Amino acid sequence: MRIHAYAGALLLVGIASTASAQQAGANLNEIQLMGRQTLAQSCGICHLQPGRNSVTYGPKLTQASGGGNEDVMRAFIVNGTDRMPAFRYHLKPAEIDAVIAYLKTVPAPVDTKKGEAK
Repeated sequence: MRIHAYAGALLLVGIASTASAQQAGANLNEIQLMGRQTLAQSCGICHLQPGRNSVTYGPKLTQASGGGNEDVMRAFIVNGTDRMPAFRYHLKPAEIDAVIAYLKTVPAPVDTKKGEAK
């Protein structure tokens, strides 16, 4: 009985950890779906919230990331930063394009105090 409860808890943790990567609409095309999967696998450790009330290492990624500019997003992914590794050798150009296509579907969080996107 304990094993079943433990397995169920692990399943719920797995579902919760991918929920952040699935916030964008359900009407994603194949490229956006590939981008969501690539983001979860390669970027999720730092940019996706692992659970409620927990923090991430990097900022939450949305359509407003990089000022909403695809070239800026691409430069961050390809070249990295002082705090983020470069992915130019890890991800193929098509995967980077897919991540950007997916991010363009993720709405920016709304600042409830001002009523506008952060």
